[in-house]
Amino acid sequence: MPDLSKSKFTTENKTVTSTSAGASADVVYTVPDNHSAIVRFLHLSNGTASTKKAHIQIYHNDTTSYFTVVNGLSMTANTTHNVVSGNFITLHQKDKIVSYIESGMTLDVTISIEEYFDPAR
Repeated sequence: MPDLSKSKFTTENKTVTSTSAGASADVVYTVPDNHSAIVRFLHLSNGTASTKKAHIQIYHNDTTSYFTVVNGLSMTANTTHNVVSGNFITLHQKDKIVSYIESGMTLDVTISIEEYFDPAR
């Protein structure tokens, strides 16, 4: 059971360059060993001067599987998109958030996470 009385907040940023899904996608965030995490903010920014598509996946370590969160989101030139928008995503030890893009896109991903020590993990 995670210790919910103590948490650590962290923010990660990644400029995505990968154009392939799954293990070939760019890792935006990985949950540390012996921790669980709650994604509180997941923000996409298209810095390209044209419409391009963005993708976000979760890697679930327990099943070694990738699951799609954002599938080919068409983002017009120089726009942003908040993925979580008042909700949250729960992750566990060694789970990952990964991203890939349509060729020619400049995508910056910002993620804010609340991490909890979880000795059972």
